[in-house]
Amino acid sequence: MPIIDTSTTRNPLSNVMSSVRQYPLVPITIMLIMLVIPGIFANLIAPHDPTAGNVPNRLTPPVWLEGGSSEHILGTDKIGRDILSRIMHGARVSLAVSLISIILGAAVGVSLGLIAGYFGGNIDHLIMRVVDIKLALPSILLALVLATVMRPGFTTVVIVIALVLWSRYARMVRGETLKIKEQDFIARAKVSGASDLRIISRHIFPNTINSLIVLATLEIGQVILFEASLSFLGIGIPPPHPAWGLMVADGRVLVVTAWWVAFFPGLAILLTVLSMNLFGDWLRDKLDPKLRNV
Repeated sequence: MPIIDTSTTRNPLSNVMSSVRQYPLVPITIMLIMLVIPGIFANLIAPHDPTAGNVPNRLTPPVWLEGGSSEHILGTDKIGRDILSRIMHGARVSLAVSLISIILGAAVGVSLGLIAGYFGGNIDHLIMRVVDIKLALPSILLALVLATVMRPGFTTVVIVIALVLWSRYARMVRGETLKIKEQDFIARAKVSGASDLRIISRHIFPNTINSLIVLATLEIGQVILFEASLSFLGIGIPPPHPAWGLMVADGRVLVVTAWWVAFFPGLAILLTVLSMNLFGDWLRDKLDPKLRNV
């Protein structure tokens, strides 16, 4: 019976995904092009003011379609604002929201996770029950409540996302701490007279950094998607500020007549989230010794 070489009969899509995971330059490049570079240099490279409308040029199609203009490469929206410029400035919003909310959420979650995992007992039970309550609350419902108390804006979005993220960091760091504190080097540190604060900060926390980096990288894509969802629902970044979710919301009623208004911001969300997820997946494989040679 002939032996079939399964390495040559793999699904082409599996081969492509395997290549992307082995060589993450593609997702990294997409991430830089779609998020970091436009977000940092939007004021310099954006061809138009993202909030300035021009009614005579409203709903101009992309340059390659009939009626398109080279002044508006990706077309204009219903009040004549340049879509490309708004996408570039929207990248700045997504980048700022992601960085600030992840830093705040991680700071709270890591601190509580270290305390719960190291001290255990009633402190652990109390913190974990709060985490369970938080995970049981729908994120969108929490955002709606906060948007009712606080007016929609950048600060509200950051607070909502930080409140959504902290519990994930707390649960992960607690699990890591429970394993690390049973190691021999922790016992030797206690015998040598090291304080609890020194053990946590100098011995336990550094051993959780790899997992934190991977989680934070994967969370960037989720934060961008969540921020876009909030803006789409009208409880995120308020108009006329450019935000990808808000742009999709503005174009949802024009899908048939002016598809480009919603398509290009949606494509920016898709490529950015996909690239960050692929990069985070690759980073996890590289930082985890158990997966490094798989």
